[in-house]
Amino acid sequence: MKNSQPSQTPTPGASAEQLLRRLEWTVLRRLDGLLQGDYRTLLRGTGMDLADLREYQHHDDVRHIDWNVTARLELPHVRVFTEDREMSAWFLLDLSPSMDFGSSEQRKRHVSAEFVAVLARMLTRHGNRVGAMLYGSGVDAVIPTRGGRHHVLHLLHTLQARPEVTDSHTPTRLHELLESAANLVRRRSTVFVVSDFISEPGWEKPLAQLARRHEVVAVRLLDPLELDLPDLGLIPIRDAETGEQLLVDTHDAGFRKRFAQIAAQREADLRQALARAGVDTLELSTDDDLVDAIMRFTELRKRRSRLSGGALPAHLKHAA
Repeated sequence: MKNSQPSQTPTPGASAEQLLRRLEWTVLRRLDGLLQGDYRTLLRGTGMDLADLREYQHHDDVRHIDWNVTARLELPHVRVFTEDREMSAWFLLDLSPSMDFGSSEQRKRHVSAEFVAVLARMLTRHGNRVGAMLYGSGVDAVIPTRGGRHHVLHLLHTLQARPEVTDSHTPTRLHELLESAANLVRRRSTVFVVSDFISEPGWEKPLAQLARRHEVVAVRLLDPLELDLPDLGLIPIRDAETGEQLLVDTHDAGFRKRFAQIAAQREADLRQALARAGVDTLELSTDDDLVDAIMRFTELRKRRSRLSGGALPAHLKHAA
């Protein structure tokens, strides 16, 4: 199901400096208090440094066993690592027409910009670098990775300066963005794919291939109206991707039920596709609290980290 939206007039946003200052005060300050050291769990580095050796303990990852030391001492020993925190992060930003949809004051595009601002500032404050690839009707801009607050402001200004696409009848081809990123981003990085994933088919395989080389997070933007239509009577809606306009009777309970069923099926298919690609997913709604969403994601990463840290290969689980 494609995104449909009532016609809306864009409202002017704050400048990049005003937006970043507001987010630093309202979001980053709250996250600093809530994370309390969990920054290392939220974003992982690109490498590992050997810190120590110790005897193997139950639930240690067998992949970390040092077989040379084990043979010499005749006791299993594992390597203990510290993580290299310096990293590069890339934001692959879908700015296609469907991202301009929002049923209330917030549009998906605005939520995307705020998420990028918060994550980019979190990263650059810890000495890391961020870059971005922007997709409209194609990949039309690349912002190389750099650090510092001024670079984050440059990224935000670039996002805010882009005009809304109103007359594009070109469908979104998300695979073009993912394939371009695979060719451009050579060094292992954390890659945030920020999109509503309303696209022509074919993006699943490039996403999985990107995840084999990089740590990939799918940041999926959505709006409540895309999942469930309220009774608003007879309203005009427009397909943001094709420009087609229709009059629909939302007073018809049968229509609303069919709409909800199609939306639920699309949700299930999308979540399965992201899971098959092997990426972590953060779902971010236009009515979400950004801090709450990031904290949900942090809890997911902590659980995944604990599970992977004590995981055994399938053929050894019974022996344990």
